[in-house]
Amino acid sequence: MRLLNSKNTSEVGNFDDFDLISKLAHKNWGLKLDRSKSSSILPRVEKRKQVLGITSLREYCDRVSQDSEEAQSFINALTTNVTHFYREAHHFEDLEKRVLGPRSGNVASGSRLRIWSAGCSSGQEPYSIAGSIMAVIPNAAATDVKILATDIDTNVLQVAALGKYHPSECSFPSDDLKLRLFPKSEGDFVISKKLREMVAFRHLNLVKSWPFRGPFDAIFCRNVAIYFDRETQEKLWSAFSSVMSDGATLYIGHSERINAPERYGLRSDGITTYRKLF
Repeated sequence: MRLLNSKNTSEVGNFDDFDLISKLAHKNWGLKLDRSKSSSILPRVEKRKQVLGITSLREYCDRVSQDSEEAQSFINALTTNVTHFYREAHHFEDLEKRVLGPRSGNVASGSRLRIWSAGCSSGQEPYSIAGSIMAVIPNAAATDVKILATDIDTNVLQVAALGKYHPSECSFPSDDLKLRLFPKSEGDFVISKKLREMVAFRHLNLVKSWPFRGPFDAIFCRNVAIYFDRETQEKLWSAFSSVMSDGATLYIGHSERINAPERYGLRSDGITTYRKLF
């Protein structure tokens, strides 16, 4: 039998710690954490232990399981938020041409329009949706149009609700799209009150029960499902379909795919774009 040297022993110990964290994250939030992320995740958890004065990882995990406030701090520490305005611009082109355009007349006349940004991060996605709505339906602020924006991370939700961004956070595919949201570009960039009032930010764990039924005309859930295992993904696709109106659209991330979408009452209809069957 070959004895592990000190370096390998340390690596094994780190993986044992990481596996404990991974099991906790999967059980409560459906997350699938890969060991390759251990070097970035373990220090974040270590900081939470230090804040609480806890030395044992197992004791900390027990604390997370029993204390809802620390559970939220734990998940906030695990999440990584990378986003920008009008990311994957083809989705917004589809939204404007094939979702908003055909509905614009009815919405202007009083029909409801509901769009969900699931995994909204710091707000760039739902505000981009609001910008697209205003571009197609100029009087949308006076109509029954609402965007639900949800995330598991309470820290980013606070940033999103404020709607204030440093110029370095405001990259756009084009200047025209930038002008939709920020006609003035001096100092910090601030989303207008009209657009902010179109969006309702809410805290939500996607793998738990949802306190709403829709129906939604479009759902954006992009670069979120990649953090779930296959079983959780399948449950999520089914749940999304159940709150979509007939003909509604689901947009997912560039590295995500729905296998056999017809099982969920969906059909592929463009790049990472799916329609609800009638």
